[in-house]
Amino acid sequence: MNRALLVIDVQESFRQRPNWRAVSAPDIADRVARLVHASRAHGDLVVWVLHTEPGGGGVFDPARGFVRPIEGLEPAPGEPVVTKTSYNAFTTTNLHQLLTRHGVREVIVCGIKTEQCCETTARLACDLGYDVTFAIDATATFPLDHPDAPKGRPVEETLADPTTLSTDEIIRRTEYALSGWFATIRTVAELTGERAEEATASLRAGG
Repeated sequence: MNRALLVIDVQESFRQRPNWRAVSAPDIADRVARLVHASRAHGDLVVWVLHTEPGGGGVFDPARGFVRPIEGLEPAPGEPVVTKTSYNAFTTTNLHQLLTRHGVREVIVCGIKTEQCCETTARLACDLGYDVTFAIDATATFPLDHPDAPKGRPVEETLADPTTLSTDEIIRRTEYALSGWFATIRTVAELTGERAEEATASLRAGG
């Protein structure tokens, strides 16, 4: 086993926030589930990472009950579940030791948010010597307010503000920043072989 899928923060906490309705990929759980299924089929390690803010009182406080995978995703017996308090998945966890123990040299990163916890994890994984694949369409993010914008404003105001970065812009920036430097960019279809399977099925059907 030399490859691991890192499922970063695909947790109920995000669905409790008002801006969930503006998420770039409402079906993120389905996209991640496809990667999980493929990774298990290939005998890869699947590691579940959950963000926590103990004592914070918000949706990432474990006491609130939302620090768990989004409905439709469930760790299989024996799959590690790691909780973190930093943006990246390494600094406040034993993830590096866990991957080393399993002989992992390549990681696939997916999850929430694209430019924050996912990108930061990918960058640090590269610095630690891992070959990193970033599953770009199995990450999700939200429109990003300008730094000078009022804090806590309704999502409708964020979306209407021309200074807001759209989810498409954020994902494109992450792809540009990582590709060729910190990670190889791939899609879910490329990683799961779905395109090849569809082509084979089409040929068999005479399509």
